[in-house]
Amino acid sequence: MTESSGRGERRVRPSPLLFEPAEVASDPEHFFDLESIEDPRELLSRATELTQAFQAATDRALEYQAMAAAQLADPRRFDRLTAAEIARRAEWSEDYAKRMIDFGRDLLRGPDPRSAPRP
Repeated sequence: MTESSGRGERRVRPSPLLFEPAEVASDPEHFFDLESIEDPRELLSRATELTQAFQAATDRALEYQAMAAAQLADPRRFDRLTAAEIARRAEWSEDYAKRMIDFGRDLLRGPDPRSAPRP
């Protein structure tokens, strides 16, 4: 199953992540019930789905981090933060914070209409 990301690329929609109950999640041998799957084909399929879901969640969270960093560094804000302060709060290097601010600004601007594919 695919979905459009709005930036001209297509993404695979991952399987949903289901939160495990706290008492089960605290068991180090238990991970999304993978240990109970005996068929290696099914185990590979489910583990792959989880890998894709976690990667998609990581990518999405990273985009939100970048947008938040860009908003916090916006010079129009009276309470704007420096790249160094954003880096400290996010536990990044200052150089990485600057790159994330730039990436966030690009995301907030939206897609460039000149680079959109023609129908």
